[in-house]
Amino acid sequence: MTASLLQVTDLQAWYGESHVLHGVNLTVAQGEMICILGRNGMGKTTTLRTIMGLLRKRSGQITFDGQDMMRAPLHRVAHAGLGFVPEERGIFATLSVEENLTLPPIVAPGGMSIDEIYDLFPNLAERRKSPGTKLSGGEQQMLAMARILRTGAKCILLDEPTEGLAPVIIQRIGEVLVQLKSRGMTVVLVEQNFRFASKVADRFYLMDHGRMIADFPVSDLTANMELLNKELGI
Repeated sequence: MTASLLQVTDLQAWYGESHVLHGVNLTVAQGEMICILGRNGMGKTTTLRTIMGLLRKRSGQITFDGQDMMRAPLHRVAHAGLGFVPEERGIFATLSVEENLTLPPIVAPGGMSIDEIYDLFPNLAERRKSPGTKLSGGEQQMLAMARILRTGAKCILLDEPTEGLAPVIIQRIGEVLVQLKSRGMTVVLVEQNFRFASKVADRFYLMDHGRMIADFPVSDLTANMELLNKELGI
């Protein structure tokens, strides 16, 4: 691992008057894949949205690739190289797969070409002319990920990519994440499927009520199983 690409320090966030993040700290190295684990409602998705700048009532520090992101407008966050794949995927239903892929602008050099994306996601190559309404949930998830890979993002914030998907699709998404990691892509993954996450992540953060309560590498999974069982019920 190299120096930190993303550094989050004492991150606080609010929805209106509701205080939802209570001093979140996390560090992600270049090329690392971390996974934020936790039950529903613990602040995992809010953490990603706040890092990305979608939740503006916040305090603390967010540094990405040496740049201060706390006061940066959304377009500058994207051009710095942060990409967000939300749980709801955001596919344009009336556009074809290829139109969805080419719609987002290139924000930095180094993004994948359309041909590289189709090599990574053969399902999308087969459905390139199909409208978003005709895609399965798994195909929509692949398209949401592929769309960000084309932009040149250096770090992907990936929210619950396996939610509601068939086991064979979950396996394929895992294989894609392993390939992306081998290319040096940095990923912040939010996931409730612990067994899936344990096969792809380098390190884990465990979240409870808006706070990180544990941080450990994959090599320490066995030593932390009692805590994970208590918090996640696995």
